[in-house]
Amino acid sequence: MSKPAHGVTLAEIYAARRRIAGQAARTPLVRSEALSRRFDAEILLKLETLQPTGAFKLRGVANMIAALLERNGREALAAGVTTASTGNHGRAVAYAASRLGLPAVICLSRRVPDNKVAAVEALGAEVRRVGDSQDEAFGEVERLVAEDGMVAIPPFDDPLIAAGQGTIGVELMEDAPDLDHVLVGLSGGGLLGGIGAALKAIRPSLEVTGVSLSQGAAMHDSLLAGHPVAVEEVESLGDSLGGGIGLDNRCTFALVREVMDSHWRVSERAIATAMVELLEHEKLLVEGAAAVGLAALNEHELDVRGRKVALVLSGNGVSLETLDRARALAGR
Repeated sequence: MSKPAHGVTLAEIYAARRRIAGQAARTPLVRSEALSRRFDAEILLKLETLQPTGAFKLRGVANMIAALLERNGREALAAGVTTASTGNHGRAVAYAASRLGLPAVICLSRRVPDNKVAAVEALGAEVRRVGDSQDEAFGEVERLVAEDGMVAIPPFDDPLIAAGQGTIGVELMEDAPDLDHVLVGLSGGGLLGGIGAALKAIRPSLEVTGVSLSQGAAMHDSLLAGHPVAVEEVESLGDSLGGGIGLDNRCTFALVREVMDSHWRVSERAIATAMVELLEHEKLLVEGAAAVGLAALNEHELDVRGRKVALVLSGNGVSLETLDRARALAGR
């Protein structure tokens, strides 16, 4: 069987699992009693908040860097690695680089919250604030690659990155082989695409639902248009779901289109309410992008009765200031 154009296969996901062992955590899948009662379903929470960097991004980064070292040797990465990121990916690159003794430069737009900038800097990477969008930050990455010989680690649009995120899907199938439905935050598509590729290969009938912001949802708008389109970024509690997918997207647009069954957009109030509910009832501190699965269940009154449903809680990068803003918006 030929490899699909997007390059993400179950074999590649299992190879990623081997590479990231000992770097990224195998995170727990836990049952929420409160949510299971409320929705008359079995609601499971995949706790990517327990990764060493606080978010799922470490899986894809660790896989890509390990694969590059396997293929090209350490000399190919001697100048270091660089990326543009809304925060969690940059932190993952900084963490992985520090463990390997590699220089790292993380390019962030001025919209990225200060707590995420501080988290990257604490890992020893150099941070450069560039422009008001992720696309502008990517311009500095391109310069570092062209002029300084650094290696770019893309946040989502690469088969190695998506395969690393796909290891979540393998773990879901091992821990809940009769899973019916998974809800995943959707932005660039590396997380949903990777998870969906694993799940569809193992259990094709499983429903994969993407959840995006109500505004500035680049993948949503691109899928409607039939090709990648640019969108204006907006301020959001779910800031990790902001940014474009790249007009020259070569992997995740096709991957998401292949594996996603349904899609919902959620309002800021719904995200805020879900963040507060997860803190109050589950004692879980999550960022807005990690709460969108629950936000979709709440806001759109999705009927999941009698089903086994997993919500991927993708990260915990939320400041107390942002949490206070969520509480106010939720009326708590």
